Amino acid sequence: MLHDKLKNYFEEQKEEYLKIFTDLVSIDTQTIEQGIGGGKEINGQQYLEKLLSSMGAVIQQDPILEETVQEGLHRFHEGNPGHNNEQRYNLIADFQGEGNERSLLFNGHIDTMPAGDPDKWERPPLAAVLEGGRCYGLGTSDMKAGLAAAICGVKLIQDAGIALPGKVRIVSVVDEEGGGNGSLSATMHGYNADAAVICEPTNCRIITANMGFIFFRIRVKGVSLHAGMKKMGVNAIEKAMKLIGALHELEKCWNTQYTHPELPPPSINIGSIKGGLAASAVPGECEFKLCLHYIPKAMTYESVYKEVTGALEKASGEDGWLSENPPEIEVYQQGDGFEMDRADPFVQEVYSTCRAVMGTGELAVSYTGNDARYYQKIARIPTVILGPGHPDKGHRPNEYIEIQNFYHCILVYANLILRWCR
Repeated sequence: MLHDKLKNYFEEQKEEYLKIFTDLVSIDTQTIEQGIGGGKEINGQQYLEKLLSSMGAVIQQDPILEETVQEGLHRFHEGNPGHNNEQRYNLIADFQGEGNERSLLFNGHIDTMPAGDPDKWERPPLAAVLEGGRCYGLGTSDMKAGLAAAICGVKLIQDAGIALPGKVRIVSVVDEEGGGNGSLSATMHGYNADAAVICEPTNCRIITANMGFIFFRIRVKGVSLHAGMKKMGVNAIEKAMKLIGALHELEKCWNTQYTHPELPPPSINIGSIKGGLAASAVPGECEFKLCLHYIPKAMTYESVYKEVTGALEKASGEDGWLSENPPEIEVYQQGDGFEMDRADPFVQEVYSTCRAVMGTGELAVSYTGNDARYYQKIARIPTVILGPGHPDKGHRPNEYIEIQNFYHCILVYANLILRWCR
């Protein structure tokens, strides 16, 4: 059932909620070099701290520490080391309910990707332009709308004069675009709850599974000299091609071994390759990067890493040069897969709430990764991904969100709090 007072007060206050969202969009929180160069998240965190404090939240700051990232790598194969963490911290806002009932956590990342070429934006990326039922701007879909909707969900309950039945925690994280060090830190430091909603862009669908991913960097050595004397050198690009061929064969094997009723088959994408100086010279070095995606549960980081390195070692062992000069293999970003049982009571509560608020509820999967894995893997709590943004509108110029989606999620989140935390 819906709480009738929420809908009435929502109609009175929705313009105020929209302003909270547009104010947040207008704040520059861009990440720099995907976190390696740092980020500007502190601008948004300071705004949110003031807003959430005015709502009565107990505020804590959770700094991102390199030792936490290293511990995450050691214990969970999660974490992206070497990022600039200066002035970067998660913001934890706790609203204590009247009773000691179940708690609920909303997670959203405050960082955005860089705006890129301003000439490709039809409207200023930080202007939060309202037009045709949409809000245009950097981070609107990915994912300031979701974070703002979670905050406004709590505010709506307060505005309606309804007591929170249990604890609600808002976690605004940094460095998500750099691989998720923010949520890694928050979960490892115990900022958890009895269940979690990741407010990533899903177009109001309930995501219960996504692929795992690993980024590899492979460096191959050769012997450089004039192309006219090729037989006396070693072409590093051609050696790299042998390794790439072995990876393609591994991908074919995976496609016959691993299936999922909704997710695509596992894949290995060679996304970048560089080597050599000129066509007239035998290249002495070649580096290629790949991103692979794998099916959750059926495949793990450990199994995938073992198969990839095994394929590269086998191919190297079959080549005279590579057997003596093996490639350098490095993992530079990774994230495990995520999958929730759709029969889980929390998933069903979210589903029934969506149907009650929007008249429909859709359980779906996502091809891309996000921070849900931390709450399942480290916090070990039921988790769904549900947010108002469009999954395909982030990381590109002219990003936007349908304002109605933003409004829908405020009502969904508010009703979910009252239903789950009772």
